[in-house]
Amino acid sequence: MTVSSGEGFDPRALAARFSSLEKSGKKAPTAEFVLPATLQDAMDAQNFLAAEDRICKPAWKVAMSPDGQPVTAPLHPYFEASSGATISWQPGMKFEAEVAVRLGKDLPVRHDGSYTRLEIIEAISEAYLGAELLASSIEESGQLSFLLYLAERIGNRGYVLGPTLPKSIVDTIGSTALKVTHGGQVIYDASAQHPKGDVLTWLLAYANDTLRPSASLKQGALITTGTLCGAIELTAPGPIEIVLGGDTHLSLSIA
Repeated sequence: MTVSSGEGFDPRALAARFSSLEKSGKKAPTAEFVLPATLQDAMDAQNFLAAEDRICKPAWKVAMSPDGQPVTAPLHPYFEASSGATISWQPGMKFEAEVAVRLGKDLPVRHDGSYTRLEIIEAISEAYLGAELLASSIEESGQLSFLLYLAERIGNRGYVLGPTLPKSIVDTIGSTALKVTHGGQVIYDASAQHPKGDVLTWLLAYANDTLRPSASLKQGALITTGTLCGAIELTAPGPIEIVLGGDTHLSLSIA
């Protein structure tokens, strides 16, 4: 039976439980967790989990909660494809091709939430093709409790940063061809499609979140912006090849 949200909630204990489940390759149903009651509860647990996993790279994903609250989670393990990238496969693992951006300057919290899309673009120093791997130690993932899923880094199980792209990709991605093969089989072949149409939607929303940490969105931070192909389940290990626009390639191995 699910323990009521907030009743005896211990963010450190939840982080330790997630870390143990991930290391053992096991899953547990939502009903077996004490649920975070608030966004802050979930982020406290996420921060303890990041400490448990010794995550130190300034690389993040941005997303949106079901009630419209912008959220983030660290990317781990994090690789750069130029150095070779191998991520361990696990049952139920999913794949997403994404655009990532690096900030060339700070985006400090504005208490009037007045950042414009143009200001976000001006703050971006580089854009990249990237690949995110997703899995969860929660049997239902985020279907029953998004806050629990947020505490688990919104399902992130790895990220591979690929080659640079023109900054203009943030405006043209919807008309760009995307092809993905896994183990030699085509798993996506169509135009890139972000869930919100605009890859900067969630980053702009987070920049304008007046309650985000003051240390967030600093110069040098890498932010991945959301899937361009949906979340595709990988039913087995195997190499992945991503081709964006016909001439930008990213390869990684799921082993």
